[in-house]
Amino acid sequence: MDALRSYGFTREQLFSRELSVADVVVECLARLHAREDLNAFLEVFDAEALDAARGIDEKIRAGRAGPLAGMTVAVKDNICVRGHRTTCASRMLENYISPYHATAVERLIAADAIIIGKTNLDEFAMGSSSERSIFGPVLHPRDPSRVPGGSSGGSAVAVATGMVHAALGSDTGGSIRQPASFCGVAGLKPTYGRVSRYGLVAFAPSCDQIGPLAGNVEDLARVLRVISGRDPRDATSADVPVPDFPLSPPDNVEGLRVGIAEEYFPSILSTEIGDAVMNAANVLAEAGASVHQVSLPHAEYAVPAYYCISMADTSSNLARFDGVEYGFRRSADTYQEMVMRSRTDGFGEEVKRRIMIGTYILSQGFDQDYYRKARQVRRLVAKDFEEAFEKVDVIITPTTPTTAFKLGDRTGDPVDMFLADVFTVGGNLAGIPAISVPCGADARGLPIGLQIFAPAFDETTLLKTAGFLEKRLG
Repeated sequence: MDALRSYGFTREQLFSRELSVADVVVECLARLHAREDLNAFLEVFDAEALDAARGIDEKIRAGRAGPLAGMTVAVKDNICVRGHRTTCASRMLENYISPYHATAVERLIAADAIIIGKTNLDEFAMGSSSERSIFGPVLHPRDPSRVPGGSSGGSAVAVATGMVHAALGSDTGGSIRQPASFCGVAGLKPTYGRVSRYGLVAFAPSCDQIGPLAGNVEDLARVLRVISGRDPRDATSADVPVPDFPLSPPDNVEGLRVGIAEEYFPSILSTEIGDAVMNAANVLAEAGASVHQVSLPHAEYAVPAYYCISMADTSSNLARFDGVEYGFRRSADTYQEMVMRSRTDGFGEEVKRRIMIGTYILSQGFDQDYYRKARQVRRLVAKDFEEAFEKVDVIITPTTPTTAFKLGDRTGDPVDMFLADVFTVGGNLAGIPAISVPCGADARGLPIGLQIFAPAFDETTLLKTAGFLEKRLG
């Protein structure tokens, strides 16, 4: 399916000049402003987007248009766009203007995508509900009394409501896949190193990845083609060839080996979600795939290991926000008092909680008990996946244990909130690619997401499997 068709127009219309890119942008902006109540955007680039669209229309007429001409994209507000605020939804960076583009943004613009604006998120991407933003919570597009997931909730809502064709998010422990699942869109966390992190405000650098959300798998593939590849400004970006990721789903999955891990079907899993995922497995089997039981025995330790590592990283990475060189600052008589007051008032409660826990984890006498142990568990989680992929090509699981929960239901219990990521964090610890695609709805009509894991740098198989299921499941 043409990537633009689900929004009422096609690429052919643009290139035949039946429709202009400016018309497309006007329509997307109209949808955006009609649903400002959802609080998905923190900044909208109305005039800038229209100027860019007119320039792309000129390129189309001259036969020089890039591969994403006509595609509108939103950018999560922890990813830098030159000349615009990068707030991370925090008072600490409320007025910070980025002097440069993130590499992923730079590559999108070079491919003639139109950046529409910056989306809301949990403060510093620390959350699973998009409720912890100083600009207010993001609301679920189908039921505003519920959360859209997090931390890339604004990006997911922007895609789900047709405000944009695609969006960039960041995924440290599930922050692309979980909101994609809750909002009924597709979301991809690439292999660690596939996409440059340059211009992404660091949360946990050994887990962070920029990735796309979109209304369909084809759009994910289009964006991934553009933003992937080695970047000399990011030492962790991998020097691995970027394939032509498939834009069309295969006609069959003959010979595909699909893994089902019992550890991802615990008692806390909603029966409706478990049934929807197993139905997808049956669809694959009927189309020629073979389904196998695999074991990921250390999956139960992934959440505590992930939070130990990520909170330790948080303590280190957020030390730069001290009120000295940029960002929020409180005046005081002494340097120590200035730093203390700036950080106390500049950070929200969840961010401060993670900084303090991370500092404790790294403190002398405790780092061996917590941080070192967590890193050992991380290696075991990665080894589990490696051994499973010797037997299967992909592993399918639920994306989340429940569908979208009510606003405020989990803000008072951090552990309960952490469990929203129970099925996603393993992919970040192992550094492998993972995708969430819709696979049904619960009795309330709320979307259910199916997660697919693949071996490192095998996004091609991931996208083929996801595209096939998207076509078959409708």
